[in-house]
Amino acid sequence: MIDLYYWPTPNGWKITIALAEMGLDYNLHMVNIGAGEQFKPDFLKISPNNKMPALVDSDGPDGKPISMFESGAILQYLARKTGKFGGSNAREQAEVEQWLMWQMGGLGPMAGQAHHFLKYAPSMEPPNDLPYAKDRYRNETGRLLAVLNNRLADREFVAGDFFSIADMAIWPWASLWENQEQDISKMPHLMAYLDRVHARPAVQKGRAIAKESRGNLQDDKAAQKILFGQKPRV
Repeated sequence: MIDLYYWPTPNGWKITIALAEMGLDYNLHMVNIGAGEQFKPDFLKISPNNKMPALVDSDGPDGKPISMFESGAILQYLARKTGKFGGSNAREQAEVEQWLMWQMGGLGPMAGQAHHFLKYAPSMEPPNDLPYAKDRYRNETGRLLAVLNNRLADREFVAGDFFSIADMAIWPWASLWENQEQDISKMPHLMAYLDRVHARPAVQKGRAIAKESRGNLQDDKAAQKILFGQKPRV
């Protein structure tokens, strides 16, 4: 059985979407990041970087349990475990992996910083309304979405004509373009892609998991202190 440690964020959605697409059953364990549950010792044994999602598979390699952290690594593990959505040959696998890394190293971090400086930092106490940071991450997120739009000009999904774990990683972040203050009206391929992926029943199912728990960080000062005020732990 799979145990998923989760909170409804874009990185969490990647894995609930993957599990739904792959038809894998799992036990859901909520990790309330706004309450600091990601810093509990038991969770840190699974996810030493105190981030979710994390996953424990009792039927891991050689039939032995394995724990995983980092959403991209979890997606790759699940694709290998099931033989699904990772590409059917070496060329397809290379396409999937490079776009998965593009999301992990580019779109996710840049869009995440855009969310922070555009939405959360100005609402903190004291307010941190930083024009340079807002412009920097808004513009870089826009550049990356333009890269994605161009990529999709001649294909249905990022790796080709097949849905993959790269799409599962990209869609949750790209779908929040409004929070990143982006105008995608001039990105028709991206707009069509977002609709095409959202139309998949498993994507809708995965995206809806625990949606009622998704709060408004702009108003939750206590959660802001926990999420944005952490100092190095040694």
